[in-house]
Amino acid sequence: MSYEFIKTETKGHVLVVTMNRPEVYNAVHVDMHNEMADCWDKFAADPDLWVAVLTGAGDKAFTAGNDLKATATGGSKAKMTETGFAGLSSRFDLEKPIIAAVNGFAMGGGFETALSCDIILASENAKFALPEVKVGFFAAASGVQRLSRYIGRLAAQELMFTGRTITAAEALALGCLNEVHPHDQLMEKAMEKAEQLCTVSPSAVKATKRVLNDMALRDGMAGSIAYSREVIADLAKTEDFKEGVNAFVEKRAPQWVNK
Repeated sequence: MSYEFIKTETKGHVLVVTMNRPEVYNAVHVDMHNEMADCWDKFAADPDLWVAVLTGAGDKAFTAGNDLKATATGGSKAKMTETGFAGLSSRFDLEKPIIAAVNGFAMGGGFETALSCDIILASENAKFALPEVKVGFFAAASGVQRLSRYIGRLAAQELMFTGRTITAAEALALGCLNEVHPHDQLMEKAMEKAEQLCTVSPSAVKATKRVLNDMALRDGMAGSIAYSREVIADLAKTEDFKEGVNAFVEKRAPQWVNK
């Protein structure tokens, strides 16, 4: 995959995606949104890619969020992708996990991009905020919905209404993150987590995320549990399901094929 505003690299079953506009702290404009959307489309379609790691170029920023200068000047005439900020915030059909490796500050849409991933690891230097209210906006790229679900409405309201910045340590304490690591170990730890995910059944992970995605669009536990029964019935038809059972019985490590 070759792009202008992001970099991609494949390491085994892992796709590493780097937002690559360090001169503007990896701020995202329309063309970059569209490149990321295309990248996630290709990631979803490639059976050899099971997990992705998303990070930002440089040591200062994961992403500063929306490129306000590009917004103010009109920027590109391209149409914004329907899959939302960074091609992720409105995407509910991607069944493969994405790990956010937040290497610096994640502001506004940057924080929302991390929240749109499935596992969030952060450098001890990382900082987070939804500061949109300070410039007359609000966190409309799923920040309101995701943050209030992840950490509870009361804590989320205080962050969203004030727009204040929090450290990685506070974000971890609030439940915004999974782990915090020394800055120089972040990508190593993110790749370790990705490799850990590659040891389990990719078909089972996709089935799990399919139900999670459905929960985001559905009201009520009863309907979600009924849908889970449909998904597990489909999973039982996969080669990975049969391999998992056989490997357990035969007391050996399973050989997953993502089919």
